[in-house]
Amino acid sequence: MITRWWRQRLEAVRGRRDRGAMELFYAGIVIIAFLVIGLVIDGGGALDADSRADYLAQEAARAGAQQIDPGQAITGEAIVVDPDAAQAAARSYLADRNVDGEVSVAADGQTLTVTVHDIYRPYFASLIGFTRIPATGHGTATLLHQAGG
Repeated sequence: MITRWWRQRLEAVRGRRDRGAMELFYAGIVIIAFLVIGLVIDGGGALDADSRADYLAQEAARAGAQQIDPGQAITGEAIVVDPDAAQAAARSYLADRNVDGEVSVAADGQTLTVTVHDIYRPYFASLIGFTRIPATGHGTATLLHQAGG
């Protein structure tokens, strides 16, 4: 009796086929985990590139704003930046850090604005065709002191 019951159980187990449902489930979980890890790494890298672009733009603006026009400052007319020297100093700062950008001086000579264009090269997103993610930063420096003050 026990042997007959045991034989029926073995035949029932041999007759069943494994359809592989768990293997597909785990493969799906691995793919989703890979996508989430890639999003975190590349997303963080892109945010870091934006932050770096902002930092470089601000520092380039400060470097340019230090180039005041000595002719007007010495005579006491005004304290304004020398537009050509300010733009050259800001561009030189950006060139030393291997980034591109635009530099502009306001008409009143009190404000220098820098926009930086950089690129983040992703690790995981490059596998699906995103090889470059643009990063843009903005910086402004304003002279606060006036002549005679």
